[in-house]
Amino acid sequence: MIRFFNEDVPYKLPHKQGIRQWLKQQAQQEGYTIGDLNYIFCSDEYVLQVNRDYLQHDYYTDIITFDQSEEEEKLEGDIYISVDRVADNAAQLGIPAEQEMLRVLAHGLLHLCGYADKGAEEEIQMRKKEDEWLHHYTA
Repeated sequence: MIRFFNEDVPYKLPHKQGIRQWLKQQAQQEGYTIGDLNYIFCSDEYVLQVNRDYLQHDYYTDIITFDQSEEEEKLEGDIYISVDRVADNAAQLGIPAEQEMLRVLAHGLLHLCGYADKGAEEEIQMRKKEDEWLHHYTA
């Protein structure tokens, strides 16, 4: 089950049911099912504190993904998304914030599917997958 929560910001994700269905379908295309998956929308400061407390990183980021999966083909986890960072990134890219949010939602789930983005080649592969997934989204 995919759940959406707000931690310290009032954010309303549009088309929740359609987004749930899209994420499930994309996970299935990768060979996975979704168990308990929590997306937590929060502020820059909240994500920064999570980054410090759990990853010992002292910088802002748009997303932090924690894999809680216990079964190999079942995705479960907690995905923290900075609504502030998503809005800033969208403005810098000149795209709607809703479009950037979809990309970030996909990005977190792709991490759970095993995709990384630490090196240049991994980042290219991650962007290709995000674009592929976004191509299949319909509101």
